[in-house]
Amino acid sequence: MSRSVPGAQAIARAAGLLRLVTASGAEGATLQELARASGLSRSTAHRLLTALRVEGLVDRDTDSARWMPGPELFLMGSVAAARYDVTGLARDIVRSLAVTTEESAFFSVRRADETVCLLREEGSFPIRSFVLSEGVRFPLGVASAGLAILSFLPDHDVDAYIERHPDLETHWGRAHGRAPLRARLAETKERGYAVNPGLIVEGSWGLGAAVFDRAGRPEWALSLTGVAFRFGPDRQAELGRILLAHAHQLSARIANARR
Repeated sequence: MSRSVPGAQAIARAAGLLRLVTASGAEGATLQELARASGLSRSTAHRLLTALRVEGLVDRDTDSARWMPGPELFLMGSVAAARYDVTGLARDIVRSLAVTTEESAFFSVRRADETVCLLREEGSFPIRSFVLSEGVRFPLGVASAGLAILSFLPDHDVDAYIERHPDLETHWGRAHGRAPLRARLAETKERGYAVNPGLIVEGSWGLGAAVFDRAGRPEWALSLTGVAFRFGPDRQAELGRILLAHAHQLSARIANARR
């Protein structure tokens, strides 16, 4: 597509930078960080960011020189929310999940081959994991939310995803190679929820359960994160049951709201 549509490459590069800026959260990101993450040269990244800044899509903090989401993104997001946003339906369920389990709870949405965290609710347990927060993206199959979603996609979609991303093992470690990933997908589908045993950050565990749309497609996920000793076998099973119950409740709510 980028070869056949004039200007598509520049748009794709700019869109990639926008995603990186929004994923950096409230602290923003430096030019060097954005250039490295995008695979662009510093000069190209700076030129595109400057153009995006003129349009109000990104902003640059004058003191720290860090790049952050711009005001136009807020306005655009407000309009798009009327069609795509379901966080209002999920908020109290995410809060209930955090209160019931005492762990940090999250709501994420599938966006192409990634998940994006939309909501975070802190649990009462004083030791927390900070792997995930609003705006953070992970490839499907890496964090527990994406693993749960990927597990319940049709087999041909799973095969296509794995074919598109042969570099998962390189970026995320041997546990994300094809064979171990397929094994985790099979376990997740049988169990009903995903388990991430500290594969992103050592000692930080996660559980994820898919949330389905009215047509039965896994478009969102609820997840929990916490320190490893809080996710032992007995408690893990209990957390899984609670997580699945909340995910089923949210799936039903979304389906009824969109009739």
